[in-house]
Amino acid sequence: MTSRRIARVLLDSPLPQLDRLFDYAVPAPLLDAAAAGVRVRVPLRSAGRIADGFIVELVDEADAERPLSDLDAVVSAAPVLPGRLVRLARRVADRAAGSAIDVLRLVIPKRQVRVEKAWLARIEAEAAAGAVAGAEAGAVAGMDAQARPGPDAAASVSVSQPVSDALPVSDALAVSDALAVSDALRAYPGLAEALDGRRRVAVQAPPYPVRLASGETIGAWAQLVADAALRAFGQGRSAIIVVPDYRDLAQVEAALDGRIPEDALVRADARRANPERYRGFLRTLEARPCVVIGNRSAVYAPVHELGLLALWDDGNPLLGEPLAPYVHARDAALVRNELEPCALLFAGITRSSDVQRLVEVGWVAEIAAARRSSPRVVLSAPAQGETPGSRIPSAAYRDLRAGLEQGPVLVQVARPGYSPVLVCAECRSPARCLHCAGPLEAPAPRAPAVCRWCARTALEWRCTHCDGEKLRLASSGSRRTADDLGRAFPEVRVIVSDGERPLTHVGAEPALVIATRGAEPIADGGYRGVLLLDGERMLMAESLRIGESCLRWWSGAAALAAPGAPVHLVGVVGPVARALATWTQPVYARSELAERAPLLMPPSVRVAVVEGDTPVVEAALRELAAAVPTLPPLAVLGPVPQEEAGTSRALVRFEYAQGAEVAASLRASLVAAAIRNRRPARPVARRSIDPATPPRRQRNTLKVRLDDPELQL
Repeated sequence: MTSRRIARVLLDSPLPQLDRLFDYAVPAPLLDAAAAGVRVRVPLRSAGRIADGFIVELVDEADAERPLSDLDAVVSAAPVLPGRLVRLARRVADRAAGSAIDVLRLVIPKRQVRVEKAWLARIEAEAAAGAVAGAEAGAVAGMDAQARPGPDAAASVSVSQPVSDALPVSDALAVSDALAVSDALRAYPGLAEALDGRRRVAVQAPPYPVRLASGETIGAWAQLVADAALRAFGQGRSAIIVVPDYRDLAQVEAALDGRIPEDALVRADARRANPERYRGFLRTLEARPCVVIGNRSAVYAPVHELGLLALWDDGNPLLGEPLAPYVHARDAALVRNELEPCALLFAGITRSSDVQRLVEVGWVAEIAAARRSSPRVVLSAPAQGETPGSRIPSAAYRDLRAGLEQGPVLVQVARPGYSPVLVCAECRSPARCLHCAGPLEAPAPRAPAVCRWCARTALEWRCTHCDGEKLRLASSGSRRTADDLGRAFPEVRVIVSDGERPLTHVGAEPALVIATRGAEPIADGGYRGVLLLDGERMLMAESLRIGESCLRWWSGAAALAAPGAPVHLVGVVGPVARALATWTQPVYARSELAERAPLLMPPSVRVAVVEGDTPVVEAALRELAAAVPTLPPLAVLGPVPQEEAGTSRALVRFEYAQGAEVAASLRASLVAAAIRNRRPARPVARRSIDPATPPRRQRNTLKVRLDDPELQL
């Protein structure tokens, strides 16, 4: 009986009904080129189109009667989709009711032909050189065996070789240093042993900046996670460090600089050029250990023998993926840890309620520092005789002036710009644009008001409440704060750091640094004082996690202070302020989790958002109730009509143990809605499909998102 070669292909298509493997026959001319993991082009049965895809596996089957289309072409010989990445993408997508190809698009960069050819040539040359060296070694071993026959000769070949013995002298020295327990790891008793044992741990990183041997100043946390990665690399395993943004990435890179072979450090972030990203991705495919540092998608890097997966500041919203299937880097890391047992490290100045839940259920172990260190936080309020609305109390002002005599001082504000909020001078009602009802702001002193939504200038503005014509500044942004403090300290340099003018470092000389939350630069030697303004305004935001966010913003700024420098939080009282003052962020996370549990709020439960055309949403909820009968009666909230006519939105709350059933049911409804909404294809000439904008793409009648970190209940 004859057999034929079958390629099982995952199509690069956004259509949910195509999220499965399709069988294609491998024609004789492509038998040598077709391999698991390579890019291919395949025909679709509808409209004679050609689609891109990846070969997931190859099998041999008896030549049966079932008709199969042939592979159209093998695009590249590089196996960019290893089996471990396929399994990870499939598991992550299933957990989020999404498509595996949507996950893979986040990981596999666009093909760069020149980079790929150079990589393949190098791999082939190294393989040839290794074959020659192996043959020579075999010949020598054979001669030795003839000279000294006996059973011990074969046993001597199986002795394991230390990693440092297989590297050049300079690289072996770096590995030897990594194997020693560093001071950063030694500060947490049992942490090094937990990482060696591939356990899941959470630590509260130390505050204060540290100065490297190179003279550069970084956060102490960067040194901690870098030392953990070096320890894994020194043991012959790979490490992945995931951070929120480029500032964090630069600090980790500085901590690793000169301590690891240059070829072994892979930077995976969107700011790098496409050839550099692709070159780094190809490096992760090699069967050699490496250290990957990058943003949220770096969690999927298909490295060899993963030993450590570290996430810094998992509560940062930048680690939440804005593209389908919207999987947070923390959740992807947990899934990967189950598939590839490795050390999993959650580190942060603060503790997210999500990680705290994992600690309380025993899935993650909490390791505390042997010696507790914390900034000197002062809760400031206007003193007796001062105006209650004073923005900077006298005590904070005195410490501000004293700090400027020694070095830079940091002032954190809520918003950029000059005056982000304007009100009517007569009735104090918020000023809104007369065209789109958007909020008005003052971009500069004595400048006309501008709408933040439509950017129209409000030249003839009139209040809709009292008919007033004058506006009043109701808030101070970074530029207005800089102007005010610049007049108060005319002899001091004023520096502004925000989204429009981001800075990463400032010197040790006296300066007033005005920064928006999250844009604070690092000061050489640390800030001699920190002033946290607009705290009450930050806490007024309508968000379930606003308390956690404020504590993270304020703690991050306080951690930039020099040891002993005062940190003033102005005008804020309550649990968040107490957690900052006592530096007990995990305790606050514990209390937040305890308050949310009886109310069935995340992360004590998982939440799915189901929205779309009302009949489709209602049908999905009926199918869910039938598929998961164990859902409690109050699990579903809604559906509630939305602004767009004929659409609704519903929330489904469910236990973590029910996640697989809920995701599968919602995924089935999503596929069914997509099939019903599909237009019949018209026969056209054979042409390629652009995966980003497929032809005749229809409006989604159903949208499902699980575990939205910015969920509004």
